[in-house]
Amino acid sequence: MSAFYQDFKLGVLGGGQLGRMMIQSAIDFNIDIHVLDPDPNAPCKSIATSFQSGKLTDFETVYNFGKTCDLITIEIENVNTEALKKLQAEGKKVFPQPEVIELIQNKVKQKKFYLNNFIPTAPFVETANSAEVRKQQGFLPFVNKLATEGYDGRGVQVIKSADDLEKAFDQPSFVEKLIDFDKEIAVSVARNEAGQIRTFPTVEMVFHPEKNLVEYLFSPAYISDQVEQKAQEIAKSIIERLDMVGLLAIEMFVTKDGDVLVNEVAPRTHNSGHQTIEGNQTSQFEQHLRAILNMPLGNTDVVIPSAMVNLLGEEGHTGLARYEGLDKILNTDGVHVHLYGKKITKPFRKMGHVTITDNDPSGLKEKVKFVQEHLKIIA
Repeated sequence: MSAFYQDFKLGVLGGGQLGRMMIQSAIDFNIDIHVLDPDPNAPCKSIATSFQSGKLTDFETVYNFGKTCDLITIEIENVNTEALKKLQAEGKKVFPQPEVIELIQNKVKQKKFYLNNFIPTAPFVETANSAEVRKQQGFLPFVNKLATEGYDGRGVQVIKSADDLEKAFDQPSFVEKLIDFDKEIAVSVARNEAGQIRTFPTVEMVFHPEKNLVEYLFSPAYISDQVEQKAQEIAKSIIERLDMVGLLAIEMFVTKDGDVLVNEVAPRTHNSGHQTIEGNQTSQFEQHLRAILNMPLGNTDVVIPSAMVNLLGEEGHTGLARYEGLDKILNTDGVHVHLYGKKITKPFRKMGHVTITDNDPSGLKEKVKFVQEHLKIIA
């Protein structure tokens, strides 16, 4: 974008924590953010320039919202892409492009895209229902994933033996060979309209054993130079082949023999990039804005090694959120607390995150453990 003007309107589909942190970054550029979200009390409500409650999958709602904006972007994939295509055809800028969002909305299409573009990924078989999943016993052990609407660990079942097949999804899905991986890593990569591409250094993620969502991560990842190079090259290749404008987060497996396989991608800012706010020269949220506005992309170098701990609602607690142990955390050097503005806590609901910065890797690990032990979100 060559110049800003006073009445420029950036529309965001989704008003959760990702939108909230995008707004916090947009303030630095004096950009007005207008938000659409189905939750009338979404985290963006109180800080957006304007906020509208409405269904993100409804054609008319998305189309009418988008008509009032100069540029439309997303913070969640589950949106009506037909409305976005119509807006795009009428001259509105939509980034990431509706066709990219549509492809990524369906994980089967994602997997086929990897195969067609020679991007390494785990072997898989498409299935229409639970009966077809049961026919894949020779593929065991595997992961059964819904084709659409899986999010934050939902829509994923690990099937280790025939006894687990009762958990199979009875709707369009796929089975993916269970990878005996060494690490789970992620790379965020941005591309602007001019075609400039920049990646963030690879991060290393640790997932909750039951809920399939990130518990904490380290940046940069503790991996070899060879694995780092593979991961970076894969990330650049994917965003180029998608011809995507915006920020793309790519989750990958590192196998025991050092191969790197793509797990899945998200065409937006992502949980695996929250530490960039304190840990990198440019945050993922600023980089996303730079990309969709066709600005020069920012330097992504690590300023200081960091870790990110997700703050999840405690099991057995639903109601008004209380933060137990916050004083202990705030009294720790290098700890930065980000709360998401959600008044109600639920078991495993993402209520915030903590970024930890420390030049000493052992110090980072100790502080991660300290945060997990002492900061509890209860009702």
